[in-house]
Amino acid sequence: MTTKKKTTNILKKIGLYTLLLIGVFISVFPFYWMFIGATNPSGQIFSIPPNLTPGDHFFENLRNLNETVGIWRVMMNSLIITLVFTLFSVIICSAAGYAFAKYQFKGREAIFFALLLAIMIPYHVTLIPLFQLMADLGWLNTYQAVILPNLAYPFAIFLMRQNMRSLPDSLLEAARVDGAGEFRIFFTVVLPTMRPALAAVAIFLFMFQWNNFLWPLVVLGSSDMYTLPVALSSLVGLSRVDYGQIMLGTTLSTLPIMIFFLLLQRQFISGILGGSVKE
Repeated sequence: MTTKKKTTNILKKIGLYTLLLIGVFISVFPFYWMFIGATNPSGQIFSIPPNLTPGDHFFENLRNLNETVGIWRVMMNSLIITLVFTLFSVIICSAAGYAFAKYQFKGREAIFFALLLAIMIPYHVTLIPLFQLMADLGWLNTYQAVILPNLAYPFAIFLMRQNMRSLPDSLLEAARVDGAGEFRIFFTVVLPTMRPALAAVAIFLFMFQWNNFLWPLVVLGSSDMYTLPVALSSLVGLSRVDYGQIMLGTTLSTLPIMIFFLLLQRQFISGILGGSVKE
């Protein structure tokens, strides 16, 4: 390789890494500014020049936030709702995806097509019927009213179905020959094999429910039942806004998602790629 080519390759790498560093800065800086804002009083967050160093108001912001919205109760509500929803929704969506991928039954394609159409229905269209249903059942202002309506999430079923199609039929037939029943095959053979896909779906469902704002706002009537997004929205008043509390609340809201994703990121990437496998 000539000196000119070596120089060209070095310049290309320098340009590539420079672009990557700029991309990392653009992606990370909003989170850094949010964390810094959580440690400063409201008046210093939008100061000019901006304050980019940690302050000493973290615990004061935390105390004020707890007095305003009861942050620990709100966090507990969100954790209970999100974890229960994620657990049961992963099982239901996995079972549905397995059925669509590996079972032959009349109307399978039509039902799956209807499921895809359900993804295209605007979420707001279903609010009034769902609210009326929850009212008729006496479930308003309860955990189950937030958890149950979206358990069979269409996109998660679609993603699991795409991953289940790559599962070898010979593996299932071998289990049946050994005398395993269908439920045992699903829980002891299918689910362990689909761990990357399960991790991807779990992350998606966790993020969906953790960030869900509109439906909890509609169905939850008392502040002690609020989830984190609903409680944080109440911090924006008509006359005065404490941005220190908002930044701290947003930080607390972001941390569980980041932790959950970092724990399962490798499986998440594998599961997303698995969905592209064709028959």
